[in-house]
Amino acid sequence: MAKRNTGLRFQPSGGVRTAQLPVGKKQLLSIERLAHDGRGIAHEGGRTWFVAGALAGEQVEARVLAARSQVVEARVERVLTASALRREAPCALAGRCGGCILQHLSHAEQVALKQRALAEQLHRLAALAPQEWAPPLLGPEFGYRRRARIAVRYSPKSGQLEVGFRAAASQAIVELDQCAVLVQALQPLFAALPGVLRRLRKPQAIGHVELFHGTASALLVRHTQGLAEEDRQLLRAFCSEQGAQLWWQGEGEPQADDPAQPLGYRLEACDLTLAWRPGDFVQVNAPVNELMLAQALEWLAPQADERVLDLFCGLGNFALPLAQRAAEVVGVEGVQGMVERAAANATANGLGNAHFFRADLSEPLAQAPWAKGGFAAVLLDPPRDGAAAVVGQLRSLGAQRVLYVSCNPATLARDAAILAQQGYRLKRAGILDMFPQTAHVEAMALFEAGAERP
Repeated sequence: MAKRNTGLRFQPSGGVRTAQLPVGKKQLLSIERLAHDGRGIAHEGGRTWFVAGALAGEQVEARVLAARSQVVEARVERVLTASALRREAPCALAGRCGGCILQHLSHAEQVALKQRALAEQLHRLAALAPQEWAPPLLGPEFGYRRRARIAVRYSPKSGQLEVGFRAAASQAIVELDQCAVLVQALQPLFAALPGVLRRLRKPQAIGHVELFHGTASALLVRHTQGLAEEDRQLLRAFCSEQGAQLWWQGEGEPQADDPAQPLGYRLEACDLTLAWRPGDFVQVNAPVNELMLAQALEWLAPQADERVLDLFCGLGNFALPLAQRAAEVVGVEGVQGMVERAAANATANGLGNAHFFRADLSEPLAQAPWAKGGFAAVLLDPPRDGAAAVVGQLRSLGAQRVLYVSCNPATLARDAAILAQQGYRLKRAGILDMFPQTAHVEAMALFEAGAERP
């Protein structure tokens, strides 16, 4: 017998069914505060509204992007009463391009928003506050991004190729010839790219394109079909004119058109060069990366007789500077190719005391051969989902100091609670403004061993 639909499941607490909101509907809203992701929050019609482009205290007209149950996602169409914190967005495509969603907020207020997000997550999820708040690490507000992925889409119906960035809350592509957050070295390449892609005989073969600037500029062409030789030659000539390396990626790993050309990035303060290839993780903000490394070395304070563990080590961005100060550094990473390149980077920089291993970091650490003997200090820089499986094991490795670098305050807070259960104290914390004009929050937290684990 079929269950009777009572219609109660998605009713608001008042017991009255709320009418469905169509996408595109406009609504006048009073914005109460900002969410952690920078969207304004309003309450209207028994629903909670998250409004992109709105600021606290503003009266706005918003357009519905999506509605589910009692939550509505919307975007500002008009600002009727503006906040004193609002500024004219520096980029003409702000609000259309999905990349820099906080341009309408002053940089100082962007930083303050991120600091509040970190403090609130630590308090709410871990009931913790650091003994000391560090000042934020700040780099340039614009012109900082040394890596970018460019969307490409061919329309068989129109025969046109769209090249640009994804639009806000949409799969549409916004075409533009410059980007305010790209480093200056990539601007000419970025501006000329659509023109050459539209000259290809088979543009539908292109999936996307990536740009990178480090020791050289590079262009990666991701193709989903085989490319005609004349198209390959056209792209080679283009990169030669632009002074950029050309990389290809079909089904497998990215391959350099000229393998003899080195590609990497510099850590100037440490006098280190790290080889890099498209597909490898790299911090996109070089100035803040340098500041982050200096702060990590200061906070973790590796000693000449200590053994240090670097988890989620990647190419050795932290491990190699640590190896310049510690007796030994062990770097652990889940991707074999990154492990091999990190080891090659250590060798190329003359660091024989840095050793790298591949491991599944969801498995027990103490059983691994590289963990024998323990560690005085641990640095970890996990992905957005954090390191819950790892942090509960660090005390068993003998670590007296743990430096956690995070790209997600929520998982940092969750893992901080686990560390606290192991007897670690949250000594110091602060944000890293790695992505100005966006709501992404990077943070660093130092934990020190206190009482024995309860």
